[in-house]
Amino acid sequence: MQPFRVQIPDDDLDDLRRRLRGARWPEPVPGAAEGLGIRADQLRELADYWRDGYDWRAAEAELNSYPQFRTEIDGLPVHFLHVRAADPAAPALILTHGWPGSIVEYLDLIGPLTDPAAHGGDPADAFHVVVPSLPGFGFSSPLPGTGWGVARTAAAWAELMRRLGHDRYLAQGTDFGAWVSTALGAVDREHVLGVHINFLITAPPADPAQLDGLTPDEMRRLQRLGRFVDDGSGYMRLQATRPVTAAYALSDSPLGQLAWIAEKFGEWTDWSKTPADAVDRDRLLTNVSLYWFTRTAASSAMLYAESAPMLPVSREPVVPPPIDVPTAVSVFPADPSQPLRRWAQQALPGIVQWTEHERGGHFPALEQPALLAEDLRRFARALSAH
Repeated sequence: MQPFRVQIPDDDLDDLRRRLRGARWPEPVPGAAEGLGIRADQLRELADYWRDGYDWRAAEAELNSYPQFRTEIDGLPVHFLHVRAADPAAPALILTHGWPGSIVEYLDLIGPLTDPAAHGGDPADAFHVVVPSLPGFGFSSPLPGTGWGVARTAAAWAELMRRLGHDRYLAQGTDFGAWVSTALGAVDREHVLGVHINFLITAPPADPAQLDGLTPDEMRRLQRLGRFVDDGSGYMRLQATRPVTAAYALSDSPLGQLAWIAEKFGEWTDWSKTPADAVDRDRLLTNVSLYWFTRTAASSAMLYAESAPMLPVSREPVVPPPIDVPTAVSVFPADPSQPLRRWAQQALPGIVQWTEHERGGHFPALEQPALLAEDLRRFARALSAH
């Protein structure tokens, strides 16, 4: 375990601003319909602020205010935050992000989870918190080679928690982190108390008879998934099939990297007037900056290539075997995935908590950290009661 500090060179900051100043913008297409990509006015505002207003050094100082480490597991340098609660007997909790997220997603959760008393909560609800960067993301790079899919990542997380001395722990995940967390519950069942996820895809079963009797709400959810697969999954198909080609452009153009990520924050979050209503733009730009400064456009996208058979755009998605670890599911209304509980229970027969939230989207740790924190606490209390 080696202590780690984020230290981006001044030359990299100067290079970013220079590239943003000289960015080539595409010619507008008059009459182009909405929904064909991020709007130019929204992107220009973000790019201008990233160049002239955003303070990376402040973000870097915040990241460095938490204990960070790197350790090598299976040839991969694994970067993680490890923040202990005051009570040594508190349970541990490993939080796993997805794409296009990063450890930045969880920064607003760390304080309330590790020190609830300082945030108006019950000290008994504290967790020791571990926040790793996925393989090939951020400072968990460079990838030593291919093969870093969901199962291998889950095995690495089990080893990480063993090295940290957390014999019994919970796992929480969003996006790909949800898949990693459920897989972790399977590979380390002896030590995983429970799995909490806020992203779950319930694809139609092979048996058409199971479509009979769906409620209007369930039909709406199924149709929403269909729209996402048909219209909103272009990024997924590209990163699953040509991640390296796309990365040449994303690694050379900060404007391209910003557009590639900001589009998803605009489409998958719960906002009223602008996406900034849902996610603070400094948080968004810190997240994008991590991808840019670490040059991980290709290595982060490799997770899609490694997981291609599992993706909903696959012709015949591979369905993993049922996982019976105690599971909690949080459903947020603006998330493109709106699972059906009746089908979710087949894949996750250990579901003991299911929460339908009234607000929030695909990035609840950024959008609604208080709701997510309370959901985690309620789950932990229920597990301890048994």
